[in-house]
Amino acid sequence: QVQLVESGGGLVQAGGSLRLSCAVSGLIFSNYAMSWYRQAPGKQRELVAQIGRGYSTNYADSVKDRFTISRDNAEKTVYLQMNGLKQEDTAVYYCRGAIAYWGKGTLVTVSE
Repeated sequence: QVQLVESGGGLVQAGGSLRLSCAVSGLIFSNYAMSWYRQAPGKQRELVAQIGRGYSTNYADSVKDRFTISRDNAEKTVYLQMNGLKQEDTAVYYCRGAIAYWGKGTLVTVSE
């Protein structure tokens, strides 16, 4: 059974930082690209960042130079380091693996 479990969300002031984690089980983790998505209230889910099997990365323009995606294949975990958070980053953040699998999300709320 494939499971993706996000953690690390919370309430932070604008300009602050958070680090999200997504622990994966039931997959040969190192074989798959991993992604972070987010969905803000009333908006569609959007891709935030992606990391390939070979550690290549891709970011949404809105988070470039502020967010960093990384992975630890030994720990089967993907991370999203978020710095310089803005109110518009407020959303539920989801981990996605191997295209078909999603976590349940973790809420990030950025206050003034």
